[in-house]
Amino acid sequence: MIHVYQAGKNSQAPVLVLLHGTGGNEHDLLGLGAMISPDSAMLSVRGKVLENGMPRFFRRLAEGVFDEEDLVFRTGELKAFLDAAAAEYGLDRSNMVAVGYSNGANIAASLIFHEQESFRGAVLHHPMVPRRGLQLPELPGMPVFIGAGRNDRICPPHETEELQVLLSGAGAEVELHWENFGHQLTSTEAQAAADWFKRTFNT
Repeated sequence: MIHVYQAGKNSQAPVLVLLHGTGGNEHDLLGLGAMISPDSAMLSVRGKVLENGMPRFFRRLAEGVFDEEDLVFRTGELKAFLDAAAAEYGLDRSNMVAVGYSNGANIAASLIFHEQESFRGAVLHHPMVPRRGLQLPELPGMPVFIGAGRNDRICPPHETEELQVLLSGAGAEVELHWENFGHQLTSTEAQAAADWFKRTFNT
């Protein structure tokens, strides 16, 4: 997968796996990653699916309607890439934290839904429930930050709350941060994620 890797200043800090939103690329979230954990190595990935020329991590049938078959395939593809990248760059695969926005947050959530040891933790900005009717793996104590907008028409509040319930039910420790905005990622939401990360991982 097309990606950017930036070595970190602290080899013990979690490696940030950056996953962009629809129409983004592997450069979009580097600034966000530096804000969340400036000493971390960063592995920023570009989605392989194109929708009207815009990169995504998996196909959708309509806005808010995922192509589940493609989602499952692409989730496995991302896992294989992360495993290979960890070996290539000498990274601790068990010390990766996902940082995703919108479509990128959805593929991160999907990996968490499918793989018990997918990530050490996750920062999910404006995610949706990736799949329903799925038995989640046990996620005891996995720290998850969810940033959401009370006026988000793409990811309405009930979707955010359902995801929180599902992750918490699997044992994850979820912190939910609300903004009184829509689907955009605001500076205050990014700062809240950075504050949470510092508290959670003692960076």
